[in-house]
Amino acid sequence: MTDTARAQTAVTTVADSTATSAPAAPATGERASLSRDAWRELRARPTVWAATITLLIMTALAAAPGILTTLLTEGGDRCDLVNSKVGPSAGHPFGFDLQGCDYLAQVIRGTRPSLVAGLAVTAASLLIAVVLGLLSGFYGGWLDALVSRITDIFFGLPFVLGATVILVAFPDHGLGAMVLVLTALGWTTMTRIMRGQVMALTGADYVRAARMLGARPLRLMMRHILPNAITPVIVVAMLNVGAVISGEATLDFLGVGLQYPQVSWGLQLNAAQAFVLDYPHLLLFPALFLSATVLSFILLGDAVRDAFDPRLK
Repeated sequence: MTDTARAQTAVTTVADSTATSAPAAPATGERASLSRDAWRELRARPTVWAATITLLIMTALAAAPGILTTLLTEGGDRCDLVNSKVGPSAGHPFGFDLQGCDYLAQVIRGTRPSLVAGLAVTAASLLIAVVLGLLSGFYGGWLDALVSRITDIFFGLPFVLGATVILVAFPDHGLGAMVLVLTALGWTTMTRIMRGQVMALTGADYVRAARMLGARPLRLMMRHILPNAITPVIVVAMLNVGAVISGEATLDFLGVGLQYPQVSWGLQLNAAQAFVLDYPHLLLFPALFLSATVLSFILLGDAVRDAFDPRLK
């Protein structure tokens, strides 16, 4: 028997033994994977669909408030003090605010600052967490010690209280300043999670094998470690969006966030607190929009965590 024949015989024998010992493939022909199973589980959850639809509606309200205000309200943005604090009616389902403006139009306009703040702060915090967590967890040593000590310092600053102190010191601020302040106080948790994931994966067998094959540190981090470490951080980021929106509304309510004539849910809640017993609609509708948005992000984050956590299977 020639060497070629022996090789073909060996390959055939290995293939036959693999086919015999391997589990049967699904009837659909799809390979089982965590991401596919997680996506299938997410699609089967009614809460995921409810949260997704709610967030899509809020995104549409934030993206085109003027168009939707004109379509959904009579008179659009016109205000008349004669209508001040008038309750809901057929033509104005949310009633009117203190200035006699259609309250539905004002609540719609309050969607953009909260959603922009939540998404911008979370995206910036996620970027910081990925960079710092990846570098400190991979290299360790003095870099890890430095990042850990800085993280501990920022962990000691209360989120809302720290933002209040900073924003009071700079009274002429806007949404951009709030995003910077909330980002400076909101990156720590995701950084610690990212660092822990990277440290756990750095010693994995496949990372060691890639290192021995000559893979550079950048390739190890971006190709082999980051894709396997990022999922828990993304789940926390989704939960963080709701927390940031709540924090932004709280700062507006306390009077240290956005200022009039800007419009936000927190400012509307601040204006409604003195009239809540006589005109409850002033408090009800912005609180309802705020609660629905925050709850949707929390439900979506919890569902993604449950779907991607193999320990819960």
